[in-house]
Amino acid sequence: MEPMNEMVYIVDDDASVGEALSALLRANGKRVRIFDSGQEFLDFERQDTAACLILDLRMPGLNGLQVQKSISAELTIPVIFITGRGDIPSTVTAMKEGAVDFLTKPVDETALLRCIERALELDRDHRKKALAHATLLARYQSLTPREQEVLPLLVKGLLNKQAAGELGITEYTVQIHRGHIMRKMAADSFATLVKQAGRLNLEPTNAS
Repeated sequence: MEPMNEMVYIVDDDASVGEALSALLRANGKRVRIFDSGQEFLDFERQDTAACLILDLRMPGLNGLQVQKSISAELTIPVIFITGRGDIPSTVTAMKEGAVDFLTKPVDETALLRCIERALELDRDHRKKALAHATLLARYQSLTPREQEVLPLLVKGLLNKQAAGELGITEYTVQIHRGHIMRKMAADSFATLVKQAGRLNLEPTNAS
């Protein structure tokens, strides 16, 4: 996604705070959406784009830590906490759960903008890696069951003849499978194939 499509979500029960933060971010070229409760944000269907969440710690209903815990199980979005009544235990909990930063009100504008840029960069990186892994997994799943048996044996270092012995097939058949695997995995070299298998955590399976 292009940066222009990125979104900053703000969750704060104080409308004046939400509007002030929104005005600051819009003035700095950010797209913003404000929510006055954690539940409203959780119920919202997010756009498929890089984003970050500015989350108030203390709110009626679900507090910030509860919202963070709820989204961590199903969403991947960097969180920046803000609060006027921060305390050390809450800060520790928030950071352990993966918060990018923890800022106190009144928020320093420069610090906030710096945090947002870092959070968006984190989300871009995560989305890039997630897309790459999904693409790699789709390629692996395009292999036949036999090719999926051959692949981990090859990257383990077995010669074609040895892999054939493990599977009870001919060496020529292994060579054919190897060519198909290289093509389907879009591997430009055997070294690349080994790296791909490592990212998929493949283990040899029992021959059928």
